[in-house]
Amino acid sequence: MTDRKDTISRKDFLAELERYRKGSVTRRHFLGVTGLGLATTVLGAAVPGLMPRRAHAEGSIGDRVVLASWPNYHDPANFEAFKAKTGAAVDMSVFGSNEEMLAKLQAGGTGWDVFVPTNYTISTYVDLGLIEPIDLSKLPNYDPASFDARFAEPGTINGTVYAVPRNWGTTGYVVNTSQLGALAKPTSWKEFWDMTKAEFSGRTMVHDYQLTTIGNALKYYGYSFNSVDPKELTDAEKLLMEVKPHLFAINSDYQPSMRSGDAWMSVAWTGDAKQLHRDMPEIEYVLGKEGGELWSDFFAIPKGAPHRDAAYALLDFLLTPEVNAKEVAFHGYPVADKRVNAILPAEMLNDPIMYPAAELLDPLEFGAAVTLTDPGRAELMARFKAA
Repeated sequence: MTDRKDTISRKDFLAELERYRKGSVTRRHFLGVTGLGLATTVLGAAVPGLMPRRAHAEGSIGDRVVLASWPNYHDPANFEAFKAKTGAAVDMSVFGSNEEMLAKLQAGGTGWDVFVPTNYTISTYVDLGLIEPIDLSKLPNYDPASFDARFAEPGTINGTVYAVPRNWGTTGYVVNTSQLGALAKPTSWKEFWDMTKAEFSGRTMVHDYQLTTIGNALKYYGYSFNSVDPKELTDAEKLLMEVKPHLFAINSDYQPSMRSGDAWMSVAWTGDAKQLHRDMPEIEYVLGKEGGELWSDFFAIPKGAPHRDAAYALLDFLLTPEVNAKEVAFHGYPVADKRVNAILPAEMLNDPIMYPAAELLDPLEFGAAVTLTDPGRAELMARFKAA
């Protein structure tokens, strides 16, 4: 199966180039869909010097490693460096929610070698036997003592390490301030939802992800982000159904629509907010004053990973402080590794999007494990999307 098309318009080519640059698609997908992969193969056959040299270590870990992760979350240049070093290409699948990742793993046959779960999901993966313990002897670049414990501890279940920390961040929303007109910049989740039903009707996006979409609807009423109380979920559903006709889209990959101006506001994660604001300063990040989500993401290896040696090689490579610092510079998500923070520029460490003020962080909640499997929340999200 191939994503390649015989022809591609200039607009589509530039769109695919932007997706590749942001790490939303793999190099293999980009070359295939644009036709450049075929061109490279033909030219390489005609002029052998154009083909990349095979790395010395290729035979030891194979020629690829499959990563399941989030949109706009990895620097493609680091993947290219990993391939040059080891000979293994990184094939990446992009997902918009932890529920989707869980469903894929439960169905079996994913072919993943590494995936990136969020803190509250790891205990569920362990309980379901979908994840294997991490052999720390194969990760010489991982130093547990260098990590902030609150962002690392969820990876250890009953004394066994099942996942190692990648990044942490917050969930708020981005707003294109150039579209506010006479409106003041919003500061709350109540304003987010009320503006969606009024001045920003048809211009707002929410995640295709029950934790954040339902969680931040719950914040409208002052409820816990993690609530599974039936009465409180009923209130959240009422709000979401009122809002649904006013949404531009339900999609966790919201950057393209915000960049094009089709969307003016979206639920957003830290790094996406940083990337958008960096390129378009009029797009600003808001942490609702009522609270919301504080999270940490991890690297993990699923049971039955087909390229286990390559998985460990990739994890160890990405945990190298110098490599990890390049990741942070690219995606704008903070890390809990003090070795990385020691080499980041001061302006990044002082950035209020990446490191919000204490009064904004204090009301935030880590996601709770029950939200991943609670049938009430799952059914609510299904009804909302189907409405």
